[in-house]
Amino acid sequence: MALLEIEGLTHWFGGLRAVYNFHTRIEPGEIRGLIGPNGAGKTTIFNLVTGYYRPTEGRIVFLGRDITGKRPNEIGKLGISRTFQNLRLWTHLTALENIMLAYYGQIRYGLIGAFFNTRRRQEEEARIEVEAMDLMRMLEIETYAHRVVSGLPYGIQRKVEIARALATKPKLLLLDEPTAGMSPAEMLETMEFIQFVRERFNLTIWLIEHRMKFVMNLCNWIQVLNFGEVIAEGPPDVIRDHPDVVRAYLGEMVEI
Repeated sequence: MALLEIEGLTHWFGGLRAVYNFHTRIEPGEIRGLIGPNGAGKTTIFNLVTGYYRPTEGRIVFLGRDITGKRPNEIGKLGISRTFQNLRLWTHLTALENIMLAYYGQIRYGLIGAFFNTRRRQEEEARIEVEAMDLMRMLEIETYAHRVVSGLPYGIQRKVEIARALATKPKLLLLDEPTAGMSPAEMLETMEFIQFVRERFNLTIWLIEHRMKFVMNLCNWIQVLNFGEVIAEGPPDVIRDHPDVVRAYLGEMVEI
């Protein structure tokens, strides 16, 4: 059984067609790439899969269950987590506090515990802090735990965001341009980091990226979008020299 299967996914914004007849089948353990020029519909597809948009047409099946049109919190509980193209961290909080927030969907002390600071709340808060610190140690970012994220290097902020996504214990992790704004050295470090995360947490990863070197070296299968449609798909060596891909990227500042 496929981890994620999408059939005929189509989405319109008013009279603008953003995605048309998109399909994919992602197996457990893969690192999949989704690429294309700006405005091709890549992030829209991630928003549809994670429930931020409801598709106009099509079907999304995760672990054999139809999740089409479900809300983001429902989809998250089923095992899909994501990061965003623009960082969505609480910049006035520490790295540890940002990661702890991701655990609050798992709390069980209820409103009474929240208002009256019950023993159960204290125990769960302590457990969450321990788990968040353990996660930071696994990702080798524990030295930044008590620093406010706005003062952290950009690459570390990205790792904190990925750590927050991992805190929800996903089976499928969606990364939207994880190297955006990074230097070449940071990009290579992030590539190694993502490979480590996949192996350490036994994850399947689906990512959007503009840097072709990153995608070609990391992904085992790549789909290429243009104007919301798949124009090519296959392993990196097929995509690199595909004439439709080269034409789609003409005028883009991208290394194919």
